[in-house]
Amino acid sequence: MHKKIKVLMVDDEIKFRETTQKILDRKGFQTILAADGKEALEKLKDNPDVVILDIKMPGMDGHVVLKEIKKQKPALPVIMLTGHGALPSAEEAYISGAFDYLAKPCDIELLTDRIEDACHTKNAERDRPERMVNNVMVPLAEYTTIPETALVREAIAKLRGSFFSRLTTSRLMETGHRSVLVMDSRNHVIGILTIADLMEAIMPGYLSAPKPSMADSIEFSPMFWTGMFTREVEQIAEKQVHEVMSPAPMAISAEANLMEAAYMMIKSNLRRLVVTEGGKAIGVIREQDLFFEMERLLRDEINP
Repeated sequence: MHKKIKVLMVDDEIKFRETTQKILDRKGFQTILAADGKEALEKLKDNPDVVILDIKMPGMDGHVVLKEIKKQKPALPVIMLTGHGALPSAEEAYISGAFDYLAKPCDIELLTDRIEDACHTKNAERDRPERMVNNVMVPLAEYTTIPETALVREAIAKLRGSFFSRLTTSRLMETGHRSVLVMDSRNHVIGILTIADLMEAIMPGYLSAPKPSMADSIEFSPMFWTGMFTREVEQIAEKQVHEVMSPAPMAISAEANLMEAAYMMIKSNLRRLVVTEGGKAIGVIREQDLFFEMERLLRDEINP
């Protein structure tokens, strides 16, 4: 039989506290109650697995209690709850080490899921520390870059070169970059050039312009397409890279969790993110880097 997750529920609202306890107990958790910050710190001796901590409480508020919990038990995950949610408050909680920040009223299914996630993360970090974005990214010095004023023909040659397998960051880069980062005169990332950008650049403008009635039948004839690809490639070759590039990829902190990187990629339909530290780009994390990490975790699980 699995050991019950022990939850310390800290909230000054007695009705909310007791109602939440009943629900959590029905769902198989063991719930300890505390009415304020002082009582919560006393009940740390009961060794809870997760703390649910209200922000707005008389006496010690949740932020003060969180900092004290982290002093006494740094690995203990704390989920902050508040009916007075605001972004600065959430940022303060994360800086102080909160596992998550949820607004009241909170969906009980979401709360229980986050309790289980917090407990799982705590156990996983104890057994095997999880790597962060900066552990799996490609350093900027090893990524293919090009000045914004370079010609497209130069960028294509560099992009082709990135497909060759080579050793980087102590592993074989099997798939290449499939993109080049575009840099300004101060060596800041200002854009990215991908194969999709090149494909879009060779599309003649009239293909997307309003067509005469017989255009549909004409454009599907062999005569219509003949020579077009070669002609358009030759025309874009002398353009400067900044004329055809896409904006710089979204940025993510070097210390961010890999799940956050995966979420950003899926949510925004991206294949790569620029990794930053102190406001400066230091690398790139790609979807294949996350895939390689998935494979490594499963391989290590089989062959520890």
